[in-house]
Parts: sequence; C-alpha cells; structure tokens
Amino acid sequence: MVNQGNNNVSVIDTATNNVTSTINVGTDPIGVTVNSAGTKAYVTNLNTYFKDGTVSVIDTATNNVTANVNVGRDPNGVAVIPDGSKIYVANNGHEYFPGKTVSEIDIATNNVTATINVGTAPIGIALTP
Repeated sequence: MVNQGNNNVSVIDTATNNVTSTINVGTDPIGVTVNSAGTKAYVTNLNTYFKDGTVSVIDTATNNVTANVNVGRDPNGVAVIPDGSKIYVANNGHEYFPGKTVSEIDIATNNVTATINVGTAPIGIALTP
C-alpha cells in the first residue's frame, strides 16, 4: 500500500491485515505492482512538479529498495509483462505539462530501454500475454 504523503509503502500481512513493514521510497509514491514470482515490487514516485519521477525497485525478501530508476514526468500506473522481464510505466505529466509517454524498463538492468509516445496524460496501464 502506498502512503503518498509519507513517501513510503506499507507491507500488509493479508492473513492478519496487519502492517508488517514500512519501506521508504521516492517522493510521492502513487502506483505499485509486484512481479508474478512475488520477489520484486515496483513503486512509481511522482517526485515534485516540473521534474521527472522515479520507480523504486523493492526486493520483497528483504524489504529494501535496490534501485531507483528515472522515468518521465509524474509516473502513475505501472505493470509487469507476464514473463517478468520488463515493466511499463505511464508518465502522466503535470496539468501544465501533460505527459505523453510510457517508459519501458528492463528489470535485469533497471534501465529505461524505450520511451513510447502515447496520448496526452496517461495514468493507468495494463498488459496481457
């Protein structure tokens, strides 16, 4: 669960509904997804207006951030492709400078491998096999 105002995410034990850990991430986290193996979580961080955002990569075994990847302005939605090799991030932008991109990130290197131009202000993203 993202805690946008606190710049962290909470790990919740679904059997007890208790918070078991809190992990500091980037500024203004908003989106989160987990790979199919459950070993990595990816959190989009809006950062501050007029700056590009980041994606925090979390190792779920240790609950540590292992990387912060720079992406486009105001990243929101994030999704992992079914084979787990890449994630895609919708960069929404700001009301005065709307984003028009989706960032593709190679999870083996934590590098942006492509920036895809899309329509104005993308927010959500979903992938299918």
